Amino acid sequence: MNARNLGLLIAATFAALALAVALAPTARSQVQATPSFTPIGVSSSGNTSTVWFHEPSSRQAVACQTVQQGASLSSIQCVVTKLP
Repeated sequence: MNARNLGLLIAATFAALALAVALAPTARSQVQATPSFTPIGVSSSGNTSTVWFHEPSSRQAVACQTVQQGASLSSIQCVVTKLP
């Protein structure tokens, strides 16, 4: 193989590598968009129940209260607050 063919082969190899790098997908980190609330407490009294959740990364606390009438659930009310 002469020097000219070797030079063309090297140039073609670099061009193919450059094209492959340009067209290859870039790595992207995945962002978890949903918060992960951890249950921290439950209480019930009569026909109402309350549960507390905590989300450590956003420092949020959620309290949800359910009210049952008879055998069916009639309402759920939740309150969200940011912890200091």
